[in-house]
Amino acid sequence: MDVHAFRVPTDGPDGVEEDATLRWEATTAVLVRVHAAGRCGLGWTYGDGPAVAGFAASLLAPAVRGGDARAPAALWHRMNAAVRNAGRSGAGAMALSAVDIALWDLRARLLDVPLFRALPAVHDGVPVYGSGGFTNYSTGRFTEQLAGWADEGVPRVKLKIARDPARDAERLTAVRAAIGPDTELFVDANGGLGRREARRWAVRLADEWDVRWFEEPVGSEDPEGLRQVRAARPPGQEVAAGEYGNVLGDFTALLDAGAVDCLQADLTRCGGVTGLLRVAGLCAARGVDLSAHCAPAVSAHGFCAVERLRHLEWFHDHVRIEALLFDGVPRPEGGVLRPPRDRPGLGLEVRWSDAEPYRVHGRRPG
Repeated sequence: MDVHAFRVPTDGPDGVEEDATLRWEATTAVLVRVHAAGRCGLGWTYGDGPAVAGFAASLLAPAVRGGDARAPAALWHRMNAAVRNAGRSGAGAMALSAVDIALWDLRARLLDVPLFRALPAVHDGVPVYGSGGFTNYSTGRFTEQLAGWADEGVPRVKLKIARDPARDAERLTAVRAAIGPDTELFVDANGGLGRREARRWAVRLADEWDVRWFEEPVGSEDPEGLRQVRAARPPGQEVAAGEYGNVLGDFTALLDAGAVDCLQADLTRCGGVTGLLRVAGLCAARGVDLSAHCAPAVSAHGFCAVERLRHLEWFHDHVRIEALLFDGVPRPEGGVLRPPRDRPGLGLEVRWSDAEPYRVHGRRPG
């Protein structure tokens, strides 16, 4: 196994992007490659480069070495045991996810089939929604961005809110005017509101701007607060959360609390493809839809195997980074992202020469 990390600066104003609760200047992709029988599988996650890379190299590489490349789920359990004392959440979950994705990619390449064909796929594509609209964007930039997706046939777009609630009415009005009445408008508060404030905003968002999706009005660590917002939200609006889930219990807690209308999962955080299939089983048993958080080039494959599939977040930052790092990245057509059918595995190859200037960990393969 070899591990690499690339820190890609944002293209936001003054090199910064922000939402309600975080400001960032770059996003780091941690890339893992696994090898067997002359083939190479790719996997990645987004997180702190040294921490995640360290987990993968020191704990997970020994756990999978010599294992059966045709049995990623068995190797997932080996890795899950290996990170027990070091911590299964956070960096441990992201590292495990990256390696698991690489193992599934390798398995599909050994079978010479696209990854989604190596899974129990029930779909051949994943609907998308455009996601950006950062809180430090100018009005011109976020309206152009969201309206651009609508013009390309993406029927739903998402705006970040709650950094400065006093400005959000103006921002929402501008977006609604730019995208027109037929494009669905989603918002994401990134856990930036209190329970009472979020309940008030739920009603206002629906009444004034026809907002259908209210993501993380309060933090995912507050299932009771999410449940209260859900109880107060008007008909036709949904409360969503779950993108920060790492282990199965994180998702069970949200479902048991009745906290969400639609659950979210990020397969680069929730245990990779194997972890995603476990979360998908929870959703199928509870009759709750599952939405993909980001990482579109790999989510396009993994979420084809989610029975209760809703859609995929076509997130500005990850779209930029995956197009920079890889050849073969799919693009949405008619609001749907379909995984490549003519190449094995994820259908991607690393473009090392373009990635190298951003390297913060590892060495370019010789």
